[in-house]
Amino acid sequence: MWRSLWRSIDRFSLQHFKHVINELRKIRVVDKHNRELVIDLLQSVAEIVTYGDRQDPLIFECFMEYQLLAEFVRVLKISRNSRIEAPLLQYLSIMIQNMDSEHAIYYCLSNGYINSIISHEYKFDGGDLAPYYISFLRAVSSKINRDTLCLLVKVDGDVVVSFPLYSEALKFAQHGEKMIQTAVRALTLNIYNVSDDMVYQFVSTPPASNYFSDLVHSLKEQCVHLDSLVLATVGTCTDQKRKELLLETDKIVDDLYYFKDILCVGESRLSDVVTQNLLNLFVFPILLPLLQLRRNEGSNLSAITSLYIVSLLLEVVGGKTITNAVAEIVLYPFMSSLRDTIEGSTEKLFSNHLNNVHKLVYSGSEYGGGGIINGNLCGKPVPSYSHSINFSVDGSVCQERGGILAFVFSENHSLLLASLFLLFTLAGSKDIEHLLASMIGLHAMQCRMDHDISASQVVDKIIFVAFMPQILNSLLKVLASEPPTPVQIQWHTGWFLQKLLVLQGKKLDDHNLQLFNTSYKQSRERFQKELDGCWFDCMLDTLRNEWTSCKAALEKPSQSKDLLFMLEHAVFQEIAGNATSAYFSWQRMVDIVKAFILHVQLKAFICKGELLENPLLASLSSPTGSGITHALDLSTASFGSEISLGAGISCRIAFSNAGIRDIYLIPLACETSGKLLLAEKHPFRSQRGVIIAIAPLAELSPKIDEDHPTWLHLRTREFDPKLNASKTRGYNLKGLNHAAEGRWTLGFPNTKACEAARLAILEQINKQKSCVRSTLAPLLQDNSDCSDEGSSNMRICR
Repeated sequence: MWRSLWRSIDRFSLQHFKHVINELRKIRVVDKHNRELVIDLLQSVAEIVTYGDRQDPLIFECFMEYQLLAEFVRVLKISRNSRIEAPLLQYLSIMIQNMDSEHAIYYCLSNGYINSIISHEYKFDGGDLAPYYISFLRAVSSKINRDTLCLLVKVDGDVVVSFPLYSEALKFAQHGEKMIQTAVRALTLNIYNVSDDMVYQFVSTPPASNYFSDLVHSLKEQCVHLDSLVLATVGTCTDQKRKELLLETDKIVDDLYYFKDILCVGESRLSDVVTQNLLNLFVFPILLPLLQLRRNEGSNLSAITSLYIVSLLLEVVGGKTITNAVAEIVLYPFMSSLRDTIEGSTEKLFSNHLNNVHKLVYSGSEYGGGGIINGNLCGKPVPSYSHSINFSVDGSVCQERGGILAFVFSENHSLLLASLFLLFTLAGSKDIEHLLASMIGLHAMQCRMDHDISASQVVDKIIFVAFMPQILNSLLKVLASEPPTPVQIQWHTGWFLQKLLVLQGKKLDDHNLQLFNTSYKQSRERFQKELDGCWFDCMLDTLRNEWTSCKAALEKPSQSKDLLFMLEHAVFQEIAGNATSAYFSWQRMVDIVKAFILHVQLKAFICKGELLENPLLASLSSPTGSGITHALDLSTASFGSEISLGAGISCRIAFSNAGIRDIYLIPLACETSGKLLLAEKHPFRSQRGVIIAIAPLAELSPKIDEDHPTWLHLRTREFDPKLNASKTRGYNLKGLNHAAEGRWTLGFPNTKACEAARLAILEQINKQKSCVRSTLAPLLQDNSDCSDEGSSNMRICR
């Protein structure tokens, strides 16, 4: 009734606004009987005030005169189980969000009304009130600045003693709903970015500063959960488990970016409390036990997850303090052994790094900004804690090596790649100190140490100088493994090889060169063998498509590399099942082609110093084979089209839904394409037929039935890579694992006709296969090793 009356007049007039105010002030109690009326009045207030803020100053003057915010507070207090809180907060949020006038914002935040609404005792009983409450808090936070923030805090002298907006919001920091968590974080960042000195002091000291330690503990719990998922997916990866793994990594990344956003505020007290919590509660409990520098005290993460988490932290959060703290721990064994040989200004830097880490290892004190210990420092040997580290899923760790090298030289390929990437991440960081970067030696400029250290001393202590041949050998062993490692791991291994070869001057020593040549020959032999498989007709297209992908993968800078590759040992699913099925045969072919492309590119890089553009692009696009047997473009052959029956072989076939039919069998090979056509005689044209079925030649594998020599069995591929392209991009292809294989059985008048049909099909298959081999010949004809000089290298590198 009230709404229909108000619609007849100007809803945004000052007169109507006063009428709404008077009606609202008449309310003495809010219950289920007048709840809808009160909601309508609150909505009208929000709409009219928003309009007046932009269009009519008199409306907001009326808003202040009648102290309408006090009416909002009063409505909250007189509500009797009417559930009026949610709509009240909603309309109040809308009103505040849409205020543009600084005068209006200042008024709303003054007089303590907003704090009263914030501090009201709400009953968050699992209903929908929490989202409205947090949205209201976020709306308020979006309007604060250095002039208005003081209106929301209570101070005693120069100290903030109460800040309801911040304190109440933090109660929802660990809420189960992601939307609420996001709103709380946006609110805190709004507050941090105001740059108020007293507020910084408040948020960076207890009890408010406990928020940051709670965040770090929550991050640790997520990492433990991620690790449990990694353990659960080893060898049993399903699509659901992979989704859970990706979802959990996304949550961790989101948390790290939030820490990054806080650090980007640039306030020293805020940065210090966040950094110290991250280091003392997160980084050190993970990294010190991992590198056998401290007994495991509860993190118990597997090595692969630990390496992934630390690398992710460096990539997302970074910063000088965190980056150099991680570098000190990782590089301690090398700095420790170099300590007695350094002089001058560098000695002080080394001592600072070592002494700070010494405190961490022996006293368990918190990080103060410097270095670490393994071996013998100040006459105190560091005890070995290798028994306390969780390597349950990580395979063998090289116990002859200490620290990070135990993982670099691990027999576990994932640990090898993950530990190398951690070193790559440290070396490539803009925040790492030059002295520490020099100990890694990934870039030529980093290999020039301070003049206080002689060149001969440096060589023995720089990781990627002293251990380069061994590291390259470990990577090459991954490529040369028998049975071959998953192609994803091979591509990542190739990426590391290419980057290290640049540092090495694109050369391998004789032993490693021989190992690479062995790996290359194995890959080429597998590729050649696949030309006799049932998917040889798709190898050219696969080669063309994957060539560009491989080159891009090898050239990708470390900063843009997806760190999830470290966990691919967990999410990758080995192909299992019927090895002769079309799908598994196709997947095997694709992996073999991708591995061969990688080896061709690496060989070109080793031989000539550069990666290849697609050397067969022209021949792949325009094959020169001449195996045309009919004046028919196979690309136009389709179900229902006409074809000449001149070379067709008469036979019969039984269809489950159409009975026995007289047909003609026509095998055709045209350059690198090949199809088997089944056609029925045209009803009006005796020498023409209508195509009723088509199958690729490559898969047919014609066989004569032993018990019925006039029957010819043909196998057809029910799996189509083009149709299933979107499904085959993931790791788990469960939906495709059991694709049924098609089978045709053709009947002939006699055994001679049956044998003739079999030979005709094989002839066309061989013609098609010969053309494919001819097209691939430039890639396969080179049998030289990279050690050979001159024209032999140019054959593959041109």
